[in-house]
Amino acid sequence: MDILAFFAHPDDETILAGGLLAYLSECGYRIHYLCCTRGEGGEMGEPALCTRDQLGKVREEEFIAAVKALGGYKWKLLNFIDPLVGFDNVLYPFVVSADDVVPYLRDYIQENSIDIIISHGSNGEYGHPAHRMVYDSVVSYNQHTDNILPWYTVQAYYPNSAKPHLLNKDDPADWIVDIRSVFEKKVNAASAHSTQLDLFLRRKTIELGRPVTLREVIVTEESYRSVASKNYDPIKSILIEAGIEISIVNPGN
Repeated sequence: MDILAFFAHPDDETILAGGLLAYLSECGYRIHYLCCTRGEGGEMGEPALCTRDQLGKVREEEFIAAVKALGGYKWKLLNFIDPLVGFDNVLYPFVVSADDVVPYLRDYIQENSIDIIISHGSNGEYGHPAHRMVYDSVVSYNQHTDNILPWYTVQAYYPNSAKPHLLNKDDPADWIVDIRSVFEKKVNAASAHSTQLDLFLRRKTIELGRPVTLREVIVTEESYRSVASKNYDPIKSILIEAGIEISIVNPGN
């Protein structure tokens, strides 16, 4: 089975879904990673690990290292340019319309016989317009194909989350997966994104008023929503069959 992890920037795959992706790889499934940008507009580290001109190449290398740490089968970065973060941390999409992305998504699905998609949620997690663009491109793909695939969105909403600021408030979770047995893989993958480490740690550092480690900010559970096929949830079945602990949030699914 071929599963596509489809995200906007390098590091999204790890921070938002790294545990599940590591599990699925361990279960023997081929995990493909399709990333829309190289994160050229993002942070360069503190202190900076490269120049702005070098950032896209550096983050591509970080992405490949993280994918390997998660046991990825194949990866590809599209050539969309990640816009610079604006004044007062205003974020921007990488294209005007999701329809600009759909041909690339369609081609990858067809060329690699993809069976399942995992992507950003409808709110772009914390409202990131580039994340929402990826979500919208899957919506548009499904509206123009007879090959509608099982589709899962990350960071689905559930009560008492350790990181509620990352949850998609309009995407109720169907299940939560305990990632403790692949926690080290997720930490190692996150460590590969060296230019983004300060970003990963900043919020918790401010919250606790002291320096924190990467292990302290990686949570031990991930939540998912099954979007396209409510009556068919293959990943939930895979996890249960493999003896991986999940919590059913929506018993109707």
